[in-house]
Amino acid sequence: MIVLGRIAAPFGVKGWLKIQPFGDDPLSWGKMPHWWLAPSDAPDEQWTQHTLCGCQAHGKGLIACFEGIADRDAAEPLVGWYIATPRELLPRTEENEYYWGDLIGMEVRDEAGEALGEVTNLLSTGAHDVLQVRDGDTERLIPFVAAYVLDVDLAARSIRTTWQKDW
Repeated sequence: MIVLGRIAAPFGVKGWLKIQPFGDDPLSWGKMPHWWLAPSDAPDEQWTQHTLCGCQAHGKGLIACFEGIADRDAAEPLVGWYIATPRELLPRTEENEYYWGDLIGMEVRDEAGEALGEVTNLLSTGAHDVLQVRDGDTERLIPFVAAYVLDVDLAARSIRTTWQKDW
């Protein structure tokens, strides 16, 4: 499953949900007839399929409603749950485009080949995305821009960067 976003709050009284997207084209999700929902860190078999009834932009995020979630009381227990889809249902990425889920867990190395850690998360700052890289107790925030990220090797699950260990 590729995580697309998180349910942030109920919206209104008719079962709509406020969605925090983890990508740059969340309105395209409205074309998917089903979304899969689960609590954080759920194994693939715990994701449940939900039929999408409506999806629209709202501020910096989305609001959406699902079949069977008819009121605020039914929506509230889903706050904090994640939205995902099976990898095979996502459109192919263009060259130098990546799904966040593909980057999580990748090893990050500097130009000399020294390990900087593993990508544990990505942050969207508005200006650009930032790799959250952990190496034991050390956390590095590396801007995910061409000036710092030299290449991403999906097959080798590694990212090469100009970022230095002592920065």
